[in-house]
Amino acid sequence: MRKKFHSLFPDTPESAIHHVYSPYRVCPVGAHIDHQYGHVTGFALDHGVDLLYTPTPTGIINLFSLNFEGQVLFSLESVPSQYLHWGRYVQAAIYALSKRYKLEVGIQGLINGSLPVGGLSSSAAVLLCYIMALADINELAISGMELIQLAFEAEHEYIGLNLGKLDQSCEVLCLKDNLLYLDTKDNSFKLIPAAEQMPPFDILIFFSGLTRTLMKTGYNTRTDECKVAAFNLLAYEGLPYGALEDTRLRDVDKPVFEKWKHMLPVPLAKRASHYMSEFDRVNQAVEAWREGDLGTFGQVMFASGLSSIEQWESGCSEMIALYTIMRETKGIYGGRFSGAGFKGCCVAISDPDFREEILETVSRRYLELFPALNGLYSVHVCHTADGARKIS
Repeated sequence: MRKKFHSLFPDTPESAIHHVYSPYRVCPVGAHIDHQYGHVTGFALDHGVDLLYTPTPTGIINLFSLNFEGQVLFSLESVPSQYLHWGRYVQAAIYALSKRYKLEVGIQGLINGSLPVGGLSSSAAVLLCYIMALADINELAISGMELIQLAFEAEHEYIGLNLGKLDQSCEVLCLKDNLLYLDTKDNSFKLIPAAEQMPPFDILIFFSGLTRTLMKTGYNTRTDECKVAAFNLLAYEGLPYGALEDTRLRDVDKPVFEKWKHMLPVPLAKRASHYMSEFDRVNQAVEAWREGDLGTFGQVMFASGLSSIEQWESGCSEMIALYTIMRETKGIYGGRFSGAGFKGCCVAISDPDFREEILETVSRRYLELFPALNGLYSVHVCHTADGARKIS
């Protein structure tokens, strides 16, 4: 990155280059319930997004990427309409920051993600890097919780994705060898260290070879279905409710759901059923983690993946095949889709003693089913890591 940076900005001394980093994240258990104010879990990975930059006192934004073609170039005084490519993420960061602060100094720089896009919340990692960089060179003191909120607003309000705060929270709050346990209703969280008896484990990322943008899938529709389900369940029970957009399944007790689920249309009943069962699975996973029981932890992950397929109805043939192969492979404790599951990747927790056998078996079986993805499919061995930070 530094060699490329100097080729783009040859007059910049090495000592003037700033560096921020945000990790990718995986959610072992807690799929699709953060936007309903559920409990979720997360790890930050030892792979992520790096941004090298220097300030531009004139307010110019001048960016290049190692992952995508083109240049992003504009002034803070005249931010253009949304870019149709990767440039919209720095615009989203500027949008969120400008709601609170006056930005006068711009950045020129180079950004790079170390893993393929899809399922690891790379968009949140990119946003966090841009927000940290812009705050840095404009001398803005931003706390970790404010950083999470800014990145959430950037993606929710500017990009237009109806997500919760899982992604940003994992990428900011996580610590190496700790499981993040987050309540997305009030943003309270715990970092639970690995038990002394916890065996070593790998976090394997199986990239399907298919990229996707959540805005072009049924992601937003499913979050709306959850709200409608919650609204109707409260009404059937005669409980008070507010505006539909402010209603969440966290507002509904499980006995109320069991009593009235037969009144819901099938898709809404499935979404609510996934929420209720996933909420319980998060607590089961946290208890297994505390006890150092990776076998149980993994089985809960597999159950989460199955519910994502059957009740949340996400996934495509390639992703479901990857999930199925993981379940049948010796040495994998557990796994599921990483992210929304409409394409992207699967994540697995596995025994390092079986690493080579797992990589060979999963890759061979998957590419036998989808030979056209040879060269696009990839697998990556990761471990837990600390969250987003300024490096220099």
